[in-house]
Amino acid sequence: MFSLMGLKNRILVMQTDHRFKVPELLAPAGNLEKLKVAISYGANAVYLGGQKFGLRQASDNFTYDELRLGVEFAHERNALVYVVLNSFLHDKDLEELPPFVQFLEEIGVDAVIVSDLGVIKTVSEISSLPIHLSTQASCLNVESGKLWKQMGVTRLIVGREMSVKETSAIKKATGLEVEMFIHGSMCMAYSGNCVISNYTQGRDSNRGGCAHSCRFEYSFEMGENEKKNAFFMSSKDLEGVRVLPEFINEGIDSIKIEGRMKSNLYAGTVSKVYSEALKYFAQNGNFLSDDLIDWAQELTKISHRSYTDASLVHPADETSVFNERETVSEHDYVVAGNIIEVKKNAFMILEVKNAFNLGDSLELLPFQGKAISFQVLEMTDMKMNPVQRTKPSTLIKLPYFAGAEQWNIVRRKVTK
Repeated sequence: MFSLMGLKNRILVMQTDHRFKVPELLAPAGNLEKLKVAISYGANAVYLGGQKFGLRQASDNFTYDELRLGVEFAHERNALVYVVLNSFLHDKDLEELPPFVQFLEEIGVDAVIVSDLGVIKTVSEISSLPIHLSTQASCLNVESGKLWKQMGVTRLIVGREMSVKETSAIKKATGLEVEMFIHGSMCMAYSGNCVISNYTQGRDSNRGGCAHSCRFEYSFEMGENEKKNAFFMSSKDLEGVRVLPEFINEGIDSIKIEGRMKSNLYAGTVSKVYSEALKYFAQNGNFLSDDLIDWAQELTKISHRSYTDASLVHPADETSVFNERETVSEHDYVVAGNIIEVKKNAFMILEVKNAFNLGDSLELLPFQGKAISFQVLEMTDMKMNPVQRTKPSTLIKLPYFAGAEQWNIVRRKVTK
């Protein structure tokens, strides 16, 4: 894990050339609620999937009605929506694709994310939707970028094996927008080229069925009569908040957060941290070490594996392997609930996600600024009956306090 100790000594001032624009912050939206949370906490754009054609079939994903509502919510707040069509499709899949693409254009989706040439051709022939190349295509060099441009791609989501400087070189040589992952789970293989879960689970990782077999513990022989158990294929999680000056200096157009299957707390926390960092730079033109420490510390409060900057600066090596069991950290928080309604100076309605008790200490995560701690001294159900312990998927009323807004997350620190 990155050590926060000593960071201040290593980085005094992160100065950048602020002639470059601040990148777009692109957040995951596994369902309509997560879309609202991510945008409310500062994401400039979200990426999401419908019921078909994407790589996260275990995620809730969006129905047609939810897609329409999601686009409306985003556009009302000047945010963009990108829809993934990045599964590897067969002919029978392509037959079902045109009506969906036409629907996406009708509701005003801002771009589609594609990995297959046949899908690119289909989208180009029946719509004017901008096409972003999925990281599944593993674009890793200038000539590949130029070829994809000829195919009609407007943005390259480069392979995660790329550094920021290498990606910038592709941008300059092709004239295309470039997008890079900056935070979240990492794949141990080149994206789009792993078939481990096909072999171990009979689930196709390139068609939305990845079983994350690389995260499992394996036993293997070291020599005669010697065996060892290890998580030797599991990667640490990517965390690039300290590399933000490089992203900005090199003109990266969009920084992407992984995690459509992760929680509201994850979507809100990570969107808030990177959004605050980008806004800070836009106002000040630099990053001070104290700010970087605060943002990095906040990112330890969500469930995560040890962090690495992977290939963002230098090629990833053995230090990026997460060779241990995943455990609950003393820093971890869980989401207690989402505020779905606020009546100022009266009450706020919380949709409970994880149970908590009367008297517990919670934290409200505002859209801007530090978390607000409070103790639950009073709570009732919607009929005003007192509640001693909440239940998930229920609504409760809490007394209003200043700073609370609709879609705020309320979190609780995990106790071991």
